[in-house]
Amino acid sequence: MTKILVIEDEQPLREDILETLECLYFDAIGAENGAVGVQLAQLHKPDLILCDIMMPELDGYGVFSTLRQNPGTATIPFIFLSAKADKSDLRQGMNLGADDYLTKPFTIAELRDAISTQIQKREKLDSHSQKKLDQLRSNITRSLPHELRTPLQGILSLSEILINQYEMMESDIIKEMLGTINDSAQRLSRLIQNFLVYAEIEIMAFDVERIQELQNSQSHSVKQLLTNLAIQKAQQAQREADLQVELQDIPAQISEIYLHKIVDEIIDNAFKFSPVGTPVYIENTSIDSKFILSVINQGQGMTEEQIASVGAYMQFERKLYEQQGSGLGLIIAKRLVEVHGGELSIESTPGEETRVQISLPIPV
Repeated sequence: MTKILVIEDEQPLREDILETLECLYFDAIGAENGAVGVQLAQLHKPDLILCDIMMPELDGYGVFSTLRQNPGTATIPFIFLSAKADKSDLRQGMNLGADDYLTKPFTIAELRDAISTQIQKREKLDSHSQKKLDQLRSNITRSLPHELRTPLQGILSLSEILINQYEMMESDIIKEMLGTINDSAQRLSRLIQNFLVYAEIEIMAFDVERIQELQNSQSHSVKQLLTNLAIQKAQQAQREADLQVELQDIPAQISEIYLHKIVDEIIDNAFKFSPVGTPVYIENTSIDSKFILSVINQGQGMTEEQIASVGAYMQFERKLYEQQGSGLGLIIAKRLVEVHGGELSIESTPGEETRVQISLPIPV
């Protein structure tokens, strides 16, 4: 049964509403004031809340604000009950983010319709979320083996040759083959890591409590962290001379682990898709209480279609890996920035310049 919490300080009206809800086959719970209502909401996690606005001590606005700050109750549909017909009172409730309001006195039909509308909206949202998760599982199951096959085949083939013929091979050839095996293993490891990270991001995107926890994390030693990362990526690409870094110690509302992952993927793309001898710039600044980081390269660039594809929900299709410069790593960076309350944007002129910019909140 759908569980509905009624927070109303007028006992006769509260009892009438509870009785009506029970007649409509809802599981109804009553609270005599705002403080008790908050406690019951946190304890029972109702499917919907009906709350009077004008109550002593903790009014309806206070109840709503308190529950919205708690991840466990933040998404519960909330309908204000108001004895006032003053539009300013109703507007205040809706501006706070309430889902609907009813002006007292209201009819049984009005009450039923308001509840039905919110329940249907919630069911559609839950269905949409479940569909996305099902699609994610399906795409991982279908695409993961395909993406792993190429590096794995290289490891198997070369290791088999070494096992069967190493006694007849020269040491420099053996060393070269071992290097290729190691490169394939590194690629395989990165693919597995990125698939798992992306799956984790999409799953936690539906976890309000987890998102709030992430958005409370902070990075302070940004300059040192990103400078070391940039130098490491340049060395791996054998392009130390192409790296140009101008970084400031501006804090960001994100953990160092996830900031490292985001920037790692962006810098990796910048080196991978630009020719040796062209610069890769990494710089940051603060604008309007936002941490802004830009990575700029003068490589092959991305088309508008490729940039748009980075924002698509499903990115496990094979065609993704045929669109150079818009691989899974860039999608991971974008989604990580988004779940931390930021934005990732791409500006590119194919064959000339590509700028990838991330914007994150600065800790207060």
